Amino acid sequence: MGVVGTTARWTWIWPALAWAILLLSLVLGGGGIVYAAAGAALFGTVFAAVYHAEVVAHRVGEPFGTLILALAVTVIETALIVSVMIAAPAEKAGLARDTVFAAVMIVCNGIVGACLLWGGVRHREQGFQAQGAGAALAVLVALTSLTMVLPNLAAQELGPLYNTSQLVFAALASLVLYLAFVFVQTIRHRDYFLAAKGATADEHSPPPDNRTTGLSAALLVVSLVAVVGLAKVLTPSVESAIDYLQVPKAVVGTIIAALVLLPEAVAAVKAAQSDRLQTSLNLALGSALATIGLTIPAVAAVSIAMGYRLELGLDIKDLGLLMLTLLLSVITLGTGRTTVLQGVVHLVIFAAFLFFAVVP
Repeated sequence: MGVVGTTARWTWIWPALAWAILLLSLVLGGGGIVYAAAGAALFGTVFAAVYHAEVVAHRVGEPFGTLILALAVTVIETALIVSVMIAAPAEKAGLARDTVFAAVMIVCNGIVGACLLWGGVRHREQGFQAQGAGAALAVLVALTSLTMVLPNLAAQELGPLYNTSQLVFAALASLVLYLAFVFVQTIRHRDYFLAAKGATADEHSPPPDNRTTGLSAALLVVSLVAVVGLAKVLTPSVESAIDYLQVPKAVVGTIIAALVLLPEAVAAVKAAQSDRLQTSLNLALGSALATIGLTIPAVAAVSIAMGYRLELGLDIKDLGLLMLTLLLSVITLGTGRTTVLQGVVHLVIFAAFLFFAVVP
């Protein structure tokens, strides 16, 4: 993952700057300069948080490393969703659905497509463990069906909503499915998620020492809290921009998902470039599973505890894109070998998602 044994200066400067801007916003309130500074700090702090997660991940090794990265990104995403929901619960009933759906599209089409295309250009054909990808896709199909398909069918009089008991069941089922996948990935069938025999070995620098790892763990927590605070500061400006551009409200969810997944996308593409496609897929698919398996239970708990409306069911257009993505992923990742063609197909579907999100 390209982690060095010492903490890079920028990885603590950005969180410190983020906290300074948070304190400044409490004193001065909103404003163009504050919003601009908060946006820049948020962007840098997200990268810093993922960097520190990467340091800790490098210490514990694979596949635990990619799991830690996925969990760190999911914590950021969940915190952003919950903070925005609490700020405007009536207007943000569908934010969790929009963000989770966008994350699945970005991961399964954008990140995976970029990895397959770039890896295919550099290495013509790449291999990975089909058993691990198959296990991840099986859980992904179940999770997306429970959380974004069934709500439209289970209680049709409620539209895209579950009733309370159904929501509790879906949240618990999502958590169980994700924990079962983590058990298989890290303990029961760990070899399914390691580089296949004959594949290029990971090229790591020596693992960081205990002091560096502990410092990164602490800075990771500081960074995550700062990200949540900056998200609350930026929420009014993001909504104003969406209204000014006259694009659908669902784009807010896409922006949140893209922001938190960008650093991980860079890490995944770099791994594919180095002929480590297994690491790329562990990062990508692990993020998609964590996004649903952890975010949905969290927002469900908040909505039930505070009496907020939580819309989860997709409309027909998004449902079609989801089904197409899942079918394509099963076909693409079912053989254990990929070329540039699969990458191009995934990226075209990703482009379709972005187009129809802006032009419904």
